[in-house]
Amino acid sequence: MTELLPDPPKTPDQGDQIPAPTEALICFNLYAASHAFIRLYTPHLDRLALTYPQFLVLLLLHDRDGQQVGELGRALSMETNTLSPLLKRLGDMGLITRQRSKKDARRVAICLTDAGRTKATAVADVPGCIAREKGLSADGYRHTLEMLKALRGWIDASPQA
Repeated sequence: MTELLPDPPKTPDQGDQIPAPTEALICFNLYAASHAFIRLYTPHLDRLALTYPQFLVLLLLHDRDGQQVGELGRALSMETNTLSPLLKRLGDMGLITRQRSKKDARRVAICLTDAGRTKATAVADVPGCIAREKGLSADGYRHTLEMLKALRGWIDASPQA
């Protein structure tokens, strides 16, 4: 199998060193990049007293308040059993409320409180701060995002084993 994979490019600091086999794997590089991004976000999220998943929920609600739990779950690729405790913690923090539909008690809208709107506004600034800190151009951002979305689409469209 590994004979089908291309040799990973050498970085200038590698010299004649042989790169680890994991460097040729897309999945490993995505895994490592994901961890690196979380580390980039950590100081910003610490200042806001939020975890990364809480940040993502507030970002979605900042964009469109009052989303249903199922909508948030789909947008975050999270199951309800993962999302519910997260929403409970945000509620305990006074950042969101749950509003059950009068027509269908199974439907619950998640709404920002005043404190949640204030926090969500601060949350919305974080990605731009990180891009500026790291010197990522708008074109570089768009290119990377398009490539990652295409990869996700390819994976989602692939038949599952």
